[in-house]
Amino acid sequence: MSDTRRFTVAALSRVEGEGALRVRVQDGQVEIAEFNIYEPPRFFERFLRGREIREVPDLVARICGICPVAYQMSACHALEKALGIRTTPAIETLRRLLYCGEWIQSHALHVPLLHAPDFLGFESGFTMAVDHPALVESGLRLKAIGNRIMEVIGGRAVHPINIAVGGFYRAPSSAAVQDLLPDLEWGLGRSLELVAEVSRFEFPDVHDDYESVSLRHVHEYPMNDGRVVSSGGLDIPVEDFSAHFEERQVAWSTALHAVRLPGGTPYLTGPTARMNLCRDRLPDAARRAADACGLEMPVRNSFRSIVARCVELVAAFSEAIAIVRDCRADIAPCRIEFTPRAGVGCHATEAPRGLLYHRYEIGADGLIAAATIIPPTSQNQGQIERELHRMLPDWLALDDAAATHECERLIRNYDPCISCATHFLRLDISRGSDKRV
Repeated sequence: MSDTRRFTVAALSRVEGEGALRVRVQDGQVEIAEFNIYEPPRFFERFLRGREIREVPDLVARICGICPVAYQMSACHALEKALGIRTTPAIETLRRLLYCGEWIQSHALHVPLLHAPDFLGFESGFTMAVDHPALVESGLRLKAIGNRIMEVIGGRAVHPINIAVGGFYRAPSSAAVQDLLPDLEWGLGRSLELVAEVSRFEFPDVHDDYESVSLRHVHEYPMNDGRVVSSGGLDIPVEDFSAHFEERQVAWSTALHAVRLPGGTPYLTGPTARMNLCRDRLPDAARRAADACGLEMPVRNSFRSIVARCVELVAAFSEAIAIVRDCRADIAPCRIEFTPRAGVGCHATEAPRGLLYHRYEIGADGLIAAATIIPPTSQNQGQIERELHRMLPDWLALDDAAATHECERLIRNYDPCISCATHFLRLDISRGSDKRV
């Protein structure tokens, strides 16, 4: 008689958005391990069509409340390429400070509040706060600092309103920027302590030879710019992205799965991938912190992604401090004007969770004719399912509740932003046996 076990997680906890997990084991063999994103498709790519160029940054920010800047920056850079706009170094520096704010608030939310409970044996950050109040309180303060940067530069912390194609609608005063410095200096010290703390967690002894993919910049740790590189030897301009990566629809998810071409293989993007490919571009303080905590390179254990995120917190604070200290005057001009025209542009930036690709076509009428947005979570889904398939045999001796918990822990290693991923390009409706409309 065959032995069938099923694990079902109707709603994953401690991740952004709504997702589920379905696992089926038949006679000791894992048949199905499906990371099911069931949030309704949101059709951002479709309803961007026909919109004015200036509307795009505000619209795409609504894709995510945690990483809106990533969507705004990818969109602005892509549209600026299509329009032939060249921004100034001062504008790009301010954009980098804004992106630091987003990395800080996102990593500070995930590490102490969403991920650390898995290692310390707590159901949530709320229950963990009883025994580890300093960890939770400092995490909230770190997040508040990131939010404050986004308020000063972007106008507000969630869905910033000061971001424009060509720059910013209004430049913050140099005094407002410099007022950030005391909190940033505290944040750098606390993030260095956090690297040491999380590196002492107990990590499962696992290893996976995944392919890492990220941007790589000529001299900076990647945020707003760079070439697309991989641990498999890929090194291409962003303009060639579609020749090497493809999104595919799967039956069990409203999110597309991105794969590497030509083989259709999964890959990893995010903090661990960036560390593996760009460690030499880290600011000195972050590189020293990675060395001091004994983080082995390349990182092949997804559970150690929490350490990589903490190292990136150090990097973001270090970068932000350097920018703020150098800010001596208000930026003028803060925005480069443009005249709408037909064109095509694509760009990728590094969202907190990984590479984010945007491509836009502008029609002869100056309106958006087509849009493609490939978020980090859709790129990581194949790798998540691959690792679930690989790890589940080790958990089959556990009871269903314990095995389910291990699956959830693994998924949280990737910090999936589910709302970002819920988009698809084609809707097939079956009516009868063979008909499709």
